Amino acid sequence: MRYRSITIEGNIGAGKTTLASLLSERLGARLILEEFDDNPFLAKFYENPTQYAFPVELFFMAERFKQLKDIHVSGELFPQQTVSDYLFFKSLLFSKVNLPESEYQLYQKLFDILHPQLPQPDLLIYLHQSVDKLQENIRRRNRSYEQQISDAYLQSIQDMYQQYLRQYPMRTLYLDGSALDFIENPDHLDRLLPLLDQDYSIGIHHVSLT
Repeated sequence: MRYRSITIEGNIGAGKTTLASLLSERLGARLILEEFDDNPFLAKFYENPTQYAFPVELFFMAERFKQLKDIHVSGELFPQQTVSDYLFFKSLLFSKVNLPESEYQLYQKLFDILHPQLPQPDLLIYLHQSVDKLQENIRRRNRSYEQQISDAYLQSIQDMYQQYLRQYPMRTLYLDGSALDFIENPDHLDRLLPLLDQDYSIGIHHVSLT
């Protein structure tokens, strides 16, 4: 394949991990998954966002950095094709939504120290879903701490991703996932694979698989 490192991104419930796992299997690529279940503040954050927003975001950033940095230091980052279900920059996107301005400014200073130490993926696949579809997916996977996520919160995260894609251009495939089901309809994955071997310029490329 043309791109050695591919990252899947999108809102909560967009299907990032599912697509990353399927792609890595089909491509024979190394799979890098975010270890969100290890965050001891996550469930508490959904119960009390004001109190736990800073520790939950700080823990996520530290764990994301450690995972990617450990691979990089060991000389293993992107030697073979890799597929990841998160972009390190998502730390800044979520913190912008979740933190008050004073805490966000501190968080951004820490982020700016860490971010340049990590290589960026060759290709970003952004999975866009409507808020209704995100809620449907969240209910289906049935993580108890996610069931009270509001439409407004999902929309705010959605808006931050859109702003990021406009302001920090990367080589990006933008997929409308509203009609996609990579598990029930394997042909959707079959249609995606040839697109990963095309030469894309830096910027957003809207593609359709249906």
